[in-house]
Amino acid sequence: MYRPLFALAAAAAFVLSAPAQAQAQQKYQPEYRLSTVLGTAFPWGKGGERWAQLVKEKTEGRINIKMYPGTSLVAGDQTREFTAIRQGVIDLAIGSSINWSPQVKELNLFSLPFLMPDYRALDALTQGEVGKELFKVIEKNGVVPLAWGENGYREVSNSKREIRTPADMKGMKFRVVGSPLFNDTFTALGANPTQMSFADAQPALASGAVDGQENPVSVFLGAKIHSLGQKYLTVWGYTADPLIFVVNRKVWESWSKADQEAVRAAAIQAGKEEIALARKGLTETDSSLYKEVEGLGVKVTRLTPAEVGEFKKLTRPVYDKWAKTVGTGLVKKAEADIAARK
Repeated sequence: MYRPLFALAAAAAFVLSAPAQAQAQQKYQPEYRLSTVLGTAFPWGKGGERWAQLVKEKTEGRINIKMYPGTSLVAGDQTREFTAIRQGVIDLAIGSSINWSPQVKELNLFSLPFLMPDYRALDALTQGEVGKELFKVIEKNGVVPLAWGENGYREVSNSKREIRTPADMKGMKFRVVGSPLFNDTFTALGANPTQMSFADAQPALASGAVDGQENPVSVFLGAKIHSLGQKYLTVWGYTADPLIFVVNRKVWESWSKADQEAVRAAAIQAGKEEIALARKGLTETDSSLYKEVEGLGVKVTRLTPAEVGEFKKLTRPVYDKWAKTVGTGLVKKAEADIAARK
């Protein structure tokens, strides 16, 4: 009698301990840290706010996210963000393809000058096979990608004169983001680029130490760049900056499958809403944001396809050089998908 009773007791203990072990393996943090570059005055930050809200709803409060704008979790150093996600300093992020390109060289694809002439071209990449391939690359780098968002096409502004030709940029000092590709592009156009954070760029623009900068129109308005002496804005669409919703791998694996899918669904929904917000007022049917910029006393210049062609011609050597860094196979696939876009 002793042995059967002992066996029954051991079996009961195992059954009771199994759920406890599973719960321990899926122990959730009280709060998860979400990194973004921009706050809720911008589509980017609104996307982060919306993701956090949707995750809380879809997981019934099991996963709570707090957003840290200004890349404050890495002391404002945008180029360190991706490494910090891999290391677990950051739990989740909505990051820029530009800022993460030093660590994931394939993301330089979106910064190749004049690759994507319109939103349909951008969508052909992010929503097609190229986007899937890039997600695989990111995942191999130890981060779980879930959805695409958008910071927007980057337009150029300055305090000196209207820009219609490359000659108009000659000798002007431009603040550019922390990617060598941007240095090469502006140098090819005869300008004098300097890399600095946007926090450092603001006083430099205000004092005239730097003549111009490049950013999406939504950032131009949200950050009140017109107040920093920027009197001329040229719409040339030379690059676009997709955003990527990601989760640290260990954090991801600590969640149940159901919660993983809830977080993914929330990211996809928030990403779609954020993209719509980033494009609002900047389309063929609604150009209200350009009118808003003009209302601030800024001259808005929209280049014709022929005028864009002159800039494209001078930056072609930069395109060819960086296509090798990105991977010629991936670039050719991107070019083919753009050519076939509907």
